[in-house]
Amino acid sequence: MSTETIIVERDAGVVTVTLNRPERKNAGNGLMWRELLDTLSDIRHRRDDRVVIVTGAGGAFCSGADIADPSGVSGEPADPHIVRMQFFGEMMLALHQLPKPTIAKIRGIAAGAGMSLALTCDLTVASDNARFSEIFARRGLSLDGGSSWLLPRLVGLHKAKELAYFADVLSAQEAASYGLLNRVVADDVDAFVDGWARRLAQGPPLALAMTKALLDNSPSLTLAQALEDEARCQTINFYSEDTGEAMRAFAEKREPRFTGR
Repeated sequence: MSTETIIVERDAGVVTVTLNRPERKNAGNGLMWRELLDTLSDIRHRRDDRVVIVTGAGGAFCSGADIADPSGVSGEPADPHIVRMQFFGEMMLALHQLPKPTIAKIRGIAAGAGMSLALTCDLTVASDNARFSEIFARRGLSLDGGSSWLLPRLVGLHKAKELAYFADVLSAQEAASYGLLNRVVADDVDAFVDGWARRLAQGPPLALAMTKALLDNSPSLTLAQALEDEARCQTINFYSEDTGEAMRAFAEKREPRFTGR
């Protein structure tokens, strides 16, 4: 797949998607969001793609949507604004619902839609120079990119309102203390994320996909509903080749080799 605004690299089941507009601190324009959506669709249907790293080129993650780009967030200036925003939401939902683990590797600024993009990933790892802001209010805008759903779940309602109302810039350490980050890495963030990604790529794809769905769906369920969903998922696991392989590997005192079947 040929792309202009992102770089897609594959290595041993790990897909690295790099936002590549460094001259704009990787601000997303319509072309970038469309290429991301197409790439996520491609990854979804590739069995050998096990885990996805989302990162940015040139020392920044993503400074938000490129509001100076006349093509807007969808790349279709003639579309009504609601249609353009709905397209942007479709891309974010595709990332959220991707049935594979995703890791945001964050250097530099992650603001506005860029912060939403990072938080939509399953895991967030930042260098100690990373900065975060729900910048929308400073631009006369309300939240988008899923932040109105993500923030209260990550930090609680009152802290979410503080971050949204004041649009302050947070250091990586502050973001971690609020529960927005899994880790802050002072030295080699590449090595750390690569280690996590390779561990996940060697994991059981079916079980990890179902675990992701169970956790993401849990806020809207009762305990009884969650237990019923767990029962269905575990039944699928017990009939899979991967669970049989895991049992054999345990008995033979070796590491399992999962195939996603």
